[in-house]
Amino acid sequence: MVKLAAPLLALVLLAALTVFTDRPLPPADFNFINGTGVTTIDPQRMSWMPDMRLCRALFEPLVRNDVFTPGFDIIPGVAESWEVSDDGLTYTFHLRDDARWSNGEPVTAPQFVYSWRRALLPDTAADYTALFQLIAGSQEFFDWRSAALDAYVEQPVKNRAAAEQLWQDTLAKFDEMVALDAPDDRTLVVSLYEPTPFFLDLAAFATFSPVYPPLVSQYETVDAETGVLRLETGWTKPPLIVSNGAFQLERWRFKRDMYLTKNPHYWDADAIAIDSIYAPVVSDPNAQVLAFETGSVDWVTDLAVSYRADMYAQKLAFYREHQAEYDRLKASGMDHMEIDRHLPSDPRKNIHAGPAFATYWYNFNCLEKLPDGRVNPFHDPQVRRAFAMAVNKETIVKDIKRTGEPVASTMIPPGSIGGYVSPRGLPFDPERARAELAAAGYPDPSQFPTVELLFNKDSGHDLIAQSLARDWQENLGVKTRLAQKELKVYKDDLKKANYMTSRAGWYGDYGDPTTFLEVNRTGDGNNDRKYSNPVFDDLLDQAKLELDPAKRMAILSEAERILVEEDLPLIPIYHYVQMYLFDADKVSGVTPHPRTNQNLFLIDILGDSKGPDVSRRMPTPAHKPGSTDEGQEP
Repeated sequence: MVKLAAPLLALVLLAALTVFTDRPLPPADFNFINGTGVTTIDPQRMSWMPDMRLCRALFEPLVRNDVFTPGFDIIPGVAESWEVSDDGLTYTFHLRDDARWSNGEPVTAPQFVYSWRRALLPDTAADYTALFQLIAGSQEFFDWRSAALDAYVEQPVKNRAAAEQLWQDTLAKFDEMVALDAPDDRTLVVSLYEPTPFFLDLAAFATFSPVYPPLVSQYETVDAETGVLRLETGWTKPPLIVSNGAFQLERWRFKRDMYLTKNPHYWDADAIAIDSIYAPVVSDPNAQVLAFETGSVDWVTDLAVSYRADMYAQKLAFYREHQAEYDRLKASGMDHMEIDRHLPSDPRKNIHAGPAFATYWYNFNCLEKLPDGRVNPFHDPQVRRAFAMAVNKETIVKDIKRTGEPVASTMIPPGSIGGYVSPRGLPFDPERARAELAAAGYPDPSQFPTVELLFNKDSGHDLIAQSLARDWQENLGVKTRLAQKELKVYKDDLKKANYMTSRAGWYGDYGDPTTFLEVNRTGDGNNDRKYSNPVFDDLLDQAKLELDPAKRMAILSEAERILVEEDLPLIPIYHYVQMYLFDADKVSGVTPHPRTNQNLFLIDILGDSKGPDVSRRMPTPAHKPGSTDEGQEP
């Protein structure tokens, strides 16, 4: 039965929450700035990196990635073991007996069924629903539920009893249609439509984490008018929240701070080296650097100050001055952080930079009409190609970024996935761009509608937007207007396609080309461009069925070629260089892997006698969280 907490209980809990969040808390063992702050900590509804970073601390999925191995190896999480059928379609996970929620209750297989069902409901409009739709029967269930909701709205009798009955029918239909089964509390069986070589990588993804049904269900209601399941977020706030990860949430003051403490019921609590984490919300990049330099925080997860290029240049100059020693240490197998430790006179040794599995781009709204009803010129791929070829990306990376970002002509960073050959993409060619625009029906560019560029404040997005606007004005002759908005407003406009062009970017979620390509599939929750091409979608479907790895990669390469050479729903600008700020002599547990999945439960403060014995902090033989041979995230 779906129910909501009684009004009186809600008032009591609200009063308790107010008292709870205002009480003083001791200084944390580890303090860090989590990007622009957290939007949600509901695993099934998140899609932003700061959210997922906190999610991996608070919740644990069936398996995890060993972030200190080159292959991002899969290691046990809630599941201590698993088997895969010979045909690659069925995965059987065996949950560990000592997996516990932060309230001491056991983590069970039916709770994973409940949680994954939340992501598969059309009601939730989750960004990552498509990842769960690899499970056999899930697409048919999604379609059945969507049709059932449409039929409910059309029926003459709509009341709470009818809505509840539809929900009960939905639960029964899910059990009947979707190949997700919990035969007992310690066994989860998942069957897929077709073999998916990266499914375990997905199972380690933050959105596949479980939530605690006895609590979360109290914040679900069935809307009597629409039949839709409404999800409220009250359960995510302390002291109510129940989680199953290494940490639990003690305090969350929205736009102010978060405070986490070690979960005493976590199955591997003895391996956690710190007892508490504090994450203040500091939006201004300059204030973030100041907080680090004054010792207020130990780690800035995204060094985004306007002068970061100058800081990086100082670091490169120091390396060039000590090139021979740097080359010797690098040849010995040391990563950047270890090299920094052996070159103690480096004036910028706290800056750690390297390539990320990520791309910065500009979206085009591909809908036929804009939200205000105007005809959208970017609905035409020929127009989009023209604008793409009019952008001088070299100017952006050399004059604005200046931190080693390579120019991007593709979505997927070339060379980042073994066996995958990237297409060439489009060149910078203003003459061809003008010809494309004229052929699209705009021989006189002054007749082209004023182009609006949507972007959020901070992190230098304004400078990039200005560069694009200048290129489009000078190379195409069109008029432009900058639309800088607060982050929340920008995110809302992005999701609602309330823009003409907009800045965006993507960090790959798993080690396969589809982690970038699927976000352009028709109807995907992350398809903020509203792009749709049946040929492209068909190639993705073909790749799902192709068992030959080389042929599968060739199909996906052709799909990307359509995106970056023909249709251009987006303009790739550059591939990210991730830049962090932390003292490697003090902070351990930050990974150098380009996948950039930082796990707060691996953090240690070196030289801190509070931590447990190093020998007890060894999740796998390949990784020792407290040792001095760890790398930093690029």
